[in-house]
Amino acid sequence: MRAGPILVRPVAARAGILSFDGLAAPCALGRGGIVPPGEKREGDGATPRGPHRVVQCWYRPDRVPRPAPWAIPIGPGDLWCDAPDHPAYNAHVRAPFPAGHERLRRGDRLYDIVMVLDWNWPDAVPGRGSAIFVHRWRAPGRPTEGCVALPPAALRRLAAAARPGTPLLVR
Repeated sequence: MRAGPILVRPVAARAGILSFDGLAAPCALGRGGIVPPGEKREGDGATPRGPHRVVQCWYRPDRVPRPAPWAIPIGPGDLWCDAPDHPAYNAHVRAPFPAGHERLRRGDRLYDIVMVLDWNWPDAVPGRGSAIFVHRWRAPGRPTEGCVALPPAALRRLAAAARPGTPLLVR
């Protein structure tokens, strides 16, 4: 039997509760709050409202065990393009990469496990926003750049239970 969708319900401007398959955990949301899909823009720090799907799960094999059989190891050259004018906008790329990007293999632990959502993916519209992930939070109450962030134990549990295509609804 398949679990229902991952639900993200806001409880404050930049905080919410994520629930899925018996898990209920506090989560951090974007510093720009939650915005309707048509208002989401690159760099606005907002979390897009509405239905999304989990499409990938990446993890740091040097730091954490594989959270799910379908998880992809993050290597030193793994990046995510956030340059709206580049053909690889909002997609995984490898270093060296000349356009704007974000490193998936970070010095901090935010992306030890990172679940990619299908926001503006795979056929990205330039400027509509990139890299909407579910990842580890910095600390309770600290907003993200538009992602959904969880405490480490909740993220591990979610990554183990979700599958590619699992719906995620931001209300």
